[in-house]
Amino acid sequence: MTSAAIPPPARTSPPARRPSWAGRNYTLLTAAAIVTNLGSQGALIAAAFAVLSSGGDAGDVGLVAAARTVPLVLFLLVGGALADRLPRHRVMVAANTLNFLSQGAFALLVLTGDPRLWQMMVLTALGGVGQAFFGPASEGMLMSSVSGAEAGRAFAFYRMAMHGAGIGGAALGGALIAAFGPGWVLAIDAAAFAVAGALRAFLDVSHIPARSAGGGMVSDLREGWREFVTRPWLWAIVVQFAVVNAVVAAAEAVYGPLVARDELGGPGPWGLALAAFGAGTVAGAFLMMRWKPRRLLLAGSLCVFPLALPSAALAVPLPVAGLAAVMLLTGVSIEIFGVSWMTALNQEIPEEKLSRVSAYDWLGSIAMVPVATALAGPAQNAVGRTSALWGCSALIVLLTAAVLCVPDVRRLTRRGEPVALAGPAASADAEGALGRLG
Repeated sequence: MTSAAIPPPARTSPPARRPSWAGRNYTLLTAAAIVTNLGSQGALIAAAFAVLSSGGDAGDVGLVAAARTVPLVLFLLVGGALADRLPRHRVMVAANTLNFLSQGAFALLVLTGDPRLWQMMVLTALGGVGQAFFGPASEGMLMSSVSGAEAGRAFAFYRMAMHGAGIGGAALGGALIAAFGPGWVLAIDAAAFAVAGALRAFLDVSHIPARSAGGGMVSDLREGWREFVTRPWLWAIVVQFAVVNAVVAAAEAVYGPLVARDELGGPGPWGLALAAFGAGTVAGAFLMMRWKPRRLLLAGSLCVFPLALPSAALAVPLPVAGLAAVMLLTGVSIEIFGVSWMTALNQEIPEEKLSRVSAYDWLGSIAMVPVATALAGPAQNAVGRTSALWGCSALIVLLTAAVLCVPDVRRLTRRGEPVALAGPAASADAEGALGRLG
């Protein structure tokens, strides 16, 4: 009697430890963004309190905030054009190096002496130059690395990790400022830029096709401009956020620290409020990993209305618990908009134009920020802090209502695949790579 051969047991593949879109680039960029956000959230508070500790007032806080944004506005378009010509990771590393040097000098200045206003403005301006080149390169790296139906989920997961770091960074930064002063928090931020730049140096850009020489910088910028202005949904929302971002920046960079100092007990409660906002962004990103609204921009734009709430809460002012609750809700809402916006850009903009379109997006979105932050102090002197904060809330509500009148904003729908990714190599790598500024 012969026995039948017993087949060996079927081998089962080990469960995947991470999703298909979470490849090498994704891991590096996520780690870098976490490190950067741990430092930068505290540094935002530290810069304002460094000015106040040196004897500055509301106007001086606004001038330092504006000093970062002015060079950001001036160099963004150049940064976008270069990022569409050069390997994007090299642009990102160079920008992180500049941020490390400028923030380190700022920290040293605060720790070792009596910083002058002009010195803080110059060093902050250098940080703005770095961001001008980093932002479009990072945005292009992100968009060129993700495609298909999972793009929104990938963006949401990345943002959840990035903003999660902001929770600890804001709370820890406020506590460290209260205990040791702003200088050490600025030093931590400088170190974070160094670590993040080292991680980004290992990014793989081989999946991105080589760029043709083209017709020069001006020609590249014109091509990006045509891509921008021919899409009503794109320029309408950028115009909206030109004002929305400006008044939010005035409220959070200038009025928020002042209200915290005068009404809430100092930097600790304001750091807690910013941490609540970070928690909201994590919750919003978690929601967007599961929710895929069909009308991307309609859903996102409706969620801009709650951005009016923090200014109103500061105007009252609400106690710390109420302010934190408002900031939590705002974080959820803006994250829904952010993921929807990124998904729309990924879906609609060709890969080879991503950084230039991103530069126009950034430029429009921040162009009025230095004006608003510089005028925040004079506005407070002219009409009072409470009236200025209520005005910020009103502008956000009116502009958001106006942008919903644009048909393309209401009608743009989600598709399974983006309009254009450059070449099969990009499509293959899109399964395992993701990048985002941070």
